[in-house]
Amino acid sequence: MKILVIGGGGREHAIVRKLKESPHTTELYCAPGNGGIAKDAQCVPLSASDIPGVVEFCKKNQTDLVFVAPDDPLAAGMVDELEKAGIRAFGPNAKAARIESSKVFAKGLMKKYHIPTAKYEVFDDPEKALNFIRRRDVYPAVIKADGLALGKGVILAADYAEAQAAVKKIMEDKAFGASGSRVVIEEFLTGPEVSVLAFTDGKCVKPMVSSKDHKRVFDGGKGPNTGGMGTISPNPYYTPELAETCMKTIFLPTIRAMSAEGRPFKGCLYFGLMITKDGPKVIEYNSRFGDPETQVVLPRLKTDFVDILEAVIDGRLEQQPVEWSSEACACVVMASGGYPTHYEKGYEITGLDEGGQLPDVTVYHAGTALRNGRFYTNGGRVLGVTALGKDLPEALRKAYSGVEKIHFEGAHYRMDIGK
Repeated sequence: MKILVIGGGGREHAIVRKLKESPHTTELYCAPGNGGIAKDAQCVPLSASDIPGVVEFCKKNQTDLVFVAPDDPLAAGMVDELEKAGIRAFGPNAKAARIESSKVFAKGLMKKYHIPTAKYEVFDDPEKALNFIRRRDVYPAVIKADGLALGKGVILAADYAEAQAAVKKIMEDKAFGASGSRVVIEEFLTGPEVSVLAFTDGKCVKPMVSSKDHKRVFDGGKGPNTGGMGTISPNPYYTPELAETCMKTIFLPTIRAMSAEGRPFKGCLYFGLMITKDGPKVIEYNSRFGDPETQVVLPRLKTDFVDILEAVIDGRLEQQPVEWSSEACACVVMASGGYPTHYEKGYEITGLDEGGQLPDVTVYHAGTALRNGRFYTNGGRVLGVTALGKDLPEALRKAYSGVEKIHFEGAHYRMDIGK
C-alpha cells in the first residue's frame, strides 16, 4: 500500500514509524513532514491544510490510504474531500471533528447526553463574561477559547485581574483569531489527569493504553501551558475499575451521542479526563491522536497498525483484535529555549545517531530541519526522546539517558516527567 500521513510534528513521526513496521506498507509519504521524518518517509512539500493539493497528490500517485493527523485539516473537511475523490482516509469528517473544533458544541453534547464534565457557561460578549466571573468570585477560573488554538486556548486565571487579561487576550485581542469569538467559562476540577485515546468506527470503541501528559513548561507543573513537555504510559492513576467506569459513563455514551446527532465519529477520539472525587469527568475531547501522547502509546501497540486503520474505515473494528505490550513507555520533550513564547530557530542539533542513541530509545522529531545531512532546530518542541522499559522507572531512566546525549543551543526540558 501507498500511504500518506498529513502533518509534520512528533506525533506524525511516531505514526510514520508505526506504519513503517507494517508489511502492508510499500511506499510511505508525509506532507509536509520534517527533518527526522525525511529519514523514514518521503516528504511532500504540501501544507497540512492544503486540501486541494493533497487530493491532487493522491490522485496522481494512486495513494491507497491517507492518515489525517492534525486538527485543522480534519475540522476543515480534508477527510470529506478525500472520500469524495474515492480515496480512503483515516480520521473523522468535518461534522464529527466538531467535537474538538468547538468547545461550545462539545460541552452542549455532554450536557444533553449526561456525560460527566465540569459545570460551565458560554459567552460571546467579553463584558458579560467578566461580570459572570466577578459575581461567581471562585478561582482559579477556567477560561477556554471556543475553537482550535494549537493546544494553548485554555487559561487558568488565579484572580480577577488574570481573568480580565485572559478574556481580553482571547476575545478582544483575538490571540487565537476567530477561535476566540466565544468563550467557555467552567469550574476548576481537581484530581489526577488521564489521557485515553480510542479507536472507534462509530459503533465500537477500543480504548488504547492510558497515558499522562505534562502540559506546563517548567518542573512542578509551573509556567504557561504548552502543547506537552512529556508523557508516560500507562497512567498510574488509571485502574481497571476506572477504565470500566469510563467505558460505561464516558466512552460509549460519547460515541452513541455523536451518532444520535448525525455525526458518527470514525477515527481516533481522544478523551482528556480528570479523576475527581465524584469520579471521572471529561476536560476535553480531541478528534485525533494527541501529541505527545502518541509518542508513548504507539510504541506499545503490538497489532499491525494498518490492519486497525482499515478496520476503522470499513466499520468492522469489533472483529479486529488490538493488542498492547505490557511494557511502560516514557517521552521527554526537548524544546527550544523560550518556548512556548518567543524562541529562536536554526541551531544545530548534535548527538543524534541512526539508532536513537541507546537500545530501546527512539527519538521522534517534532520541530527539526535537515540540511546537508545535519539536523537543525525548527520549532518550539524539537524532539521527543522516548523509551520503553519493563516498568516506568526503567523507561524514564532510559529516556533521560537519551536526552543527555543530545545537545543544541538553549535546549530546555523538564526534569520531573513521571515524578
